[in-house]
Amino acid sequence: MTPTRAGHRICNPEMSFLQDPSFFALGMWSIGAGALGAAAVALLLANTDIFLSKPQQATLEYLEEIDLKTLEKEPRTFKAKELWAKNGAVIMAVRRPGCFLCREEAADLSSLKPKLDELGVPLYAVVKEQIRTEVKDFQPYFKGEIFLDEKKKFYGPQRRKMMFMGFVRLGVWTNFFRARNGGFSGNLEGEGFILGGVFVVGSGKQGILLEHREKEFGDKVNPVSVLEAAKKIKPQTSASEKK
Repeated sequence: MTPTRAGHRICNPEMSFLQDPSFFALGMWSIGAGALGAAAVALLLANTDIFLSKPQQATLEYLEEIDLKTLEKEPRTFKAKELWAKNGAVIMAVRRPGCFLCREEAADLSSLKPKLDELGVPLYAVVKEQIRTEVKDFQPYFKGEIFLDEKKKFYGPQRRKMMFMGFVRLGVWTNFFRARNGGFSGNLEGEGFILGGVFVVGSGKQGILLEHREKEFGDKVNPVSVLEAAKKIKPQTSASEKK
């Protein structure tokens, strides 16, 4: 500001640009461009694996001691190692029975059942909760026996979650469209953020032959890999059981 003879001040010509409407518009444009840039960077990072929690591989000893329940009126609690003791097993840890992506993967695994039956390898699934008719409605997609894992141990040892970040991942939307185009549908019942997986476990102490951990919604296991792993299972004989 510049003083006048009357003691008043007049605007400094050097600061007059602040009253220019174009300066205000430029400022708003800069803010908008910055926000869009930040959103673009966030979207880019969300589609990388930087912020995905890394799965901790399970050990056979860990899986063996998991408590499971049958879904009968009078449920029986047993150790998971019973599932693969003699002939090994293929086990799906279902993220959510009502999820159409999980139903798609269940159908893929069920398509292997004739070949698994030839190998003598059973197909099982575990769910983390039993809500109304969700498991019953899941059974048309899954051709194996289903058990309840109340403590969610099959989703560990380190449980991983995908929250709303999943809905900005390109891979997830690709999976959505693939399942929808395949004719699968579902609902929103139950907990669906804890990620699932698929295991192929050998008989007895043979060990874990395949461990697929879902990294994002709809990240399916490769059925060919499941079958290849199942072929490596060595059924327990009477002699080996005595050992």
